[in-house]
Amino acid sequence: MKKYLLLLIFLGGFIAAQMPNISSVWMNNSQPYVGTITAQKIPMKVKINISEQDKKKDQEYFISGFSLVETTHTNFEGKLKITKYKVGNKRNTVFGEYQFEEEGVGKHSGVLKGKFIYTFLWNKKTEKIENQFIEFIGSWKSYDGKLDYPTNWKNQ
Repeated sequence: MKKYLLLLIFLGGFIAAQMPNISSVWMNNSQPYVGTITAQKIPMKVKINISEQDKKKDQEYFISGFSLVETTHTNFEGKLKITKYKVGNKRNTVFGEYQFEEEGVGKHSGVLKGKFIYTFLWNKKTEKIENQFIEFIGSWKSYDGKLDYPTNWKNQ
């Protein structure tokens, strides 16, 4: 019972406190996220070049980057928002939503939208994050509404 009370107190303080700036996490060590788009699972890469924490809404991040599907390279901008986090004994999990709007007006320009899961281990000895895993699950919908595909990409 004492364990649960301490955990609730800790989480309450964590929620009320300023969210730490983890904007560098979303940039994935300058590596692209790799995944698929469409039911046929066409390869897709997503690279985040800029990630900045919103100073007023500290659980939101401004994101800028590009997607690459076959030979189509498209820049995008948008937001990533943390909605929930779970602190565990070893594994920690962050849940959220994203929406990235692509530049352009052609039939292959649209909006990437969905949810993400970020899990990691905290090494108490080194005080560093280890074994990070980030997965984005959602869809891409063309601006004209004619195309709507499932997407899934993750860090390597």
